[in-house]
Amino acid sequence: MNRRYFCLMNQMRSAKILKQAFDDIYNAPIQTWEYFVSLCEEIRCKKNQKLKEAYKTDHYGYFILEGSCGIFVHKPNGTVCTDLFLEHNFLADDLSLLTGKPSPVEIMALEASKILRMHRTNINLLKEMPFGSKLFLMAEEASSVGKRKQQIEQMTKTAEERYHQLLEEQPELIQRIHQKHIASYLGITSQSLSRIRKK
Repeated sequence: MNRRYFCLMNQMRSAKILKQAFDDIYNAPIQTWEYFVSLCEEIRCKKNQKLKEAYKTDHYGYFILEGSCGIFVHKPNGTVCTDLFLEHNFLADDLSLLTGKPSPVEIMALEASKILRMHRTNINLLKEMPFGSKLFLMAEEASSVGKRKQQIEQMTKTAEERYHQLLEEQPELIQRIHQKHIASYLGITSQSLSRIRKK
């Protein structure tokens, strides 16, 4: 009885977090988010724990309830951070999730984190419903716009300008994420980032 009650309270708490995170762009009733949460499982990750390993197939999409995560791509000469996420954000290895094949993408918790993960089967089930279809379309659009903006900034702004923009728009990232990941995300070395910060 106590365990069941605890699980129910956890689900209700997670549903409220999702509703608050998305009310501005999609004001769905709490029951909708409770159903969404019922299709997920809650997992806890330690700092630097991998949610998805490089060159493996991923079967899940993720929503961060607490903590932070990074998406990394493995290259022959090292690893590059392509995305950083704090709580109340969705993330996934879209390439692997959509194709059902392995990819060089790695997903790692950058802090101790509490995460909802949804299996591909339930993602597809949700996409067949009006609520799910709209939600995933909006998420894809936001992701596409974000990626395009990031690409343009990489080509048109200096590392120092990108750092100052990150500091202005997402100061929590700078405060909470390790410097080596911030540097990789900006496409510079840790030493270069140190010099920029000293200025």
